[in-house]
Amino acid sequence: MNASYPHFPAAGVGSEEKIVYVRPVAVSDLPKEVQSQAEGLDHIYSVNDAEGTRLALVANLPLAFALAREHDYAPVNVH
Repeated sequence: MNASYPHFPAAGVGSEEKIVYVRPVAVSDLPKEVQSQAEGLDHIYSVNDAEGTRLALVANLPLAFALAREHDYAPVNVH
């Protein structure tokens, strides 16, 4: 899978805090075009910056944490 996350901050850019927040999102709360890509899932996970801006949507929690770490960010689980 060759996923790209164009809104995810590049590692080492700027002086922002190196933390992202991961939270579950109900697929039914997302736009229809995103729902159609959820492949039967009830919820997916959103990776957000400190201001709450959604940087990425991923299928599961381990993938969200791996994505954050791949970009040198420390993921924090938010319920």
